[in-house]
Amino acid sequence: MNSLELAKSNIRQAEERFRHAKEALTSGNFPYVVRQCQEAVELALKASLRLVGIEPPKWHDVGPVLKREREKFPKWFQEKVDELASISRSLRKERELAMYGDEEAGVSPEELYIRSDAEYALKLTEIVLFNANKLLSEIENRYI
Repeated sequence: MNSLELAKSNIRQAEERFRHAKEALTSGNFPYVVRQCQEAVELALKASLRLVGIEPPKWHDVGPVLKREREKFPKWFQEKVDELASISRSLRKERELAMYGDEEAGVSPEELYIRSDAEYALKLTEIVLFNANKLLSEIENRYI
């Protein structure tokens, strides 16, 4: 599988997680929304790196790599890198808490997250997915 196909797969998987996150919002499962949004953002940003020929690292927050490799992206995407890196970092911080809660304090994920947290995570994820899909479309159009 080449980088383009892998990037497209990453974006499909990110979109699927986003879909599940939106469904979880309607059922009130706010921690699951946050967790799925984090995974969607991670996959979409790793796809973005692959689209410009960069093999993403095996860790969850790829924001520093986006910043370091900014010049490899189109100008419009370069202007979004700081925002995308910030989104990646902020959702990365929520990854374990959304799944396990605060085990040291004995607080469950359901006690940590409220609707506005979930809605905010969805909003951030929409930004990342929009930009990753735009980049994918631009790269694919180069080959047509």
